[in-house]
Amino acid sequence: MKPTSVRLREARTSRGWSQPRLVRELRTAAGQRGHQLPTDSSVKRRIASWENGHSTPDDFYSPLLCDAYSMSAAELGLSHGELRDAAVIDAAYPTSPDDAIQTVSQLWRADLNQYDPLLTAEPSEPAWSEASLRWLVAPEPGIPRQRSGGVQVGLGDVAAVKTTADVFAKLDDQFGGDHARHSVIQYLNNDVAPLLRGRYTEPVGRALFSTVAEATLLAGWMSYDACRHGLAQRYFLQALRLAQDANDRRLAGSILSAMSHQATFLGRYTQAATLARAALMGISPVATPTLRAQFHAMEARALARTGDVVACEAALTAATRALESRNSDDEPEYISYFDDAELAAEAAHCFRDVNSARRAVAHAENAMSGTHVRSDFFATMVLADAHLRAGDVEEACRVALDALDLGEQLKSARCVSYLAEFRQHLDAIGPSAAARDLADEAREHRLWVAAGTYGQRPVRN
Repeated sequence: MKPTSVRLREARTSRGWSQPRLVRELRTAAGQRGHQLPTDSSVKRRIASWENGHSTPDDFYSPLLCDAYSMSAAELGLSHGELRDAAVIDAAYPTSPDDAIQTVSQLWRADLNQYDPLLTAEPSEPAWSEASLRWLVAPEPGIPRQRSGGVQVGLGDVAAVKTTADVFAKLDDQFGGDHARHSVIQYLNNDVAPLLRGRYTEPVGRALFSTVAEATLLAGWMSYDACRHGLAQRYFLQALRLAQDANDRRLAGSILSAMSHQATFLGRYTQAATLARAALMGISPVATPTLRAQFHAMEARALARTGDVVACEAALTAATRALESRNSDDEPEYISYFDDAELAAEAAHCFRDVNSARRAVAHAENAMSGTHVRSDFFATMVLADAHLRAGDVEEACRVALDALDLGEQLKSARCVSYLAEFRQHLDAIGPSAAARDLADEAREHRLWVAAGTYGQRPVRN
């Protein structure tokens, strides 16, 4: 392993930077964090001392070096910084706006640099409870203290972040979370982090926090779709804190709903139902019909998995009634996708999970939007599974092949998990001509091949 002095010198020289250039980069990084540095000659002496192995950067300079080089403390060999990197692994709800900025920036940087302990981290069930409770009882939202350094941020910068995130959201919807996930994190780390550490008025700050919360929510969804569940949970937590400080309760509720969705996928059904209820409770003064419908649907999905048929159907009924009263002009843009087809897909999941196969088939057949590729893949696989549970193996196999054709362009571990579960159920029924024909026709499909080697852990969706 290379000494810290060598790593620091190589980080600078590999970029073609002189020591005076690094001084300027450190000064910029310090300004973005609201700090000031001593004279150029003093900082240059420190750099020479670090690179000659006479000293190591302290807790003040380590994060500045990480910012300047866009590298993690572990990559730079900063031992005390490694402890700070380890803190990124903890699924903790930020205590303040400044803490949120620092933590989410560390997450983006560590993710971008493929910090393995973060990428392989497990989700924390207590973190869901802590975050939802702290958001529900939070005092008035705050905005970071004014900084003397950093870039000046205006509403035009916020609009640029929003537009860019919308482009990434469309790519995610069409090609799956693994398609552009790295590019999203790279954009957030390189272009958005400096804005958060910049200078802005309170109205601009709230708009910035709301927009970055939505972009971080997208990063969480993409990480979840890639089945990097600990990382996804951490992005959801940071997004919730940013939404809290933006005073955007509608968006915060949607983030809790995303947490509920993930918790159901992971088999934490009671926690998932609680998160959906917290979303409903927390946005009640500003709730819209579509948001309420989506939150009720998430509650129903969790309750179906617990086997509580009565409560599940009551939640679905509430979702249907709420959606019937929606007014598209008053709905946030990010929830506009949730329509009758999406609700039908959620109901199909529910009835499949409570072993009401015929009702699952009826709802799944109404769940194809024709515009959301991944959602249509999920709905088609639920339809195939429902036919299988109803005893119609031939139709189940035909529909599964349709799903494979539909999902050929998707890079999504969740899609693979749906297909793997279907294959498990198909194998459990025993050999059949329809199953053999499906295997013959599907053997070249990428998702089919991936599903055949899907891990040994239980598959849930």
